[in-house]
Amino acid sequence: MDPADIEHRFAFHAATTDEKRDAHGSIRQACRRLADHIDETCPDGREKSLAVTAIEEAMFWGNAALARRT
Repeated sequence: MDPADIEHRFAFHAATTDEKRDAHGSIRQACRRLADHIDETCPDGREKSLAVTAIEEAMFWGNAALARRT
């Protein structure tokens, strides 16, 4: 890994257009709906907690994909 790659990964990447801001919001909303569905449908426990964490990770990676690409 080179220093430029590390810099890019850890830099702040602001949404520069309304389209990007809307895309970030869309990903958050879709993930939130899925997390709500899991919460309402599944019994409490480790598996439910891991499922919600996985959705949170998917949201972060989806938004990173939007933010890191110009």
